[in-house]
Amino acid sequence: QVQLVESGGGLVQPGGSLRLSCEASGIIFRFYAMGWYRQAPGKQREWVAGITTGDSTNYADSVKGRFTISRDNAKKTVYLQMNSLKPDDTAVYYCKAAGPLNTYWGQGTQVTVSS
Repeated sequence: QVQLVESGGGLVQPGGSLRLSCEASGIIFRFYAMGWYRQAPGKQREWVAGITTGDSTNYADSVKGRFTISRDNAKKTVYLQMNSLKPDDTAVYYCKAAGPLNTYWGQGTQVTVSS
């Protein structure tokens, strides 16, 4: 059974930092490109960042320079380091694993940026 479990969300003040983790099980992790998405209330889910099997990274313009995605294949985990957080970053954050044949999603973790 495939599972993606996100953690690390919470409440943080503007300008603060959080690190999200997404641990995978049931897949050969190193074969999967990984991504982070987010969905704010009343809005569509949007792509935030991605990392390929070869460790190439890409970011949405809204988070470029503030967020960093990384992966640890030995731990089957992808991370999203989020710095200089803004209220607009408030959303449920989801990780996605995209493989040759299948795509899997985690259940999400809430990030709230508020003073």
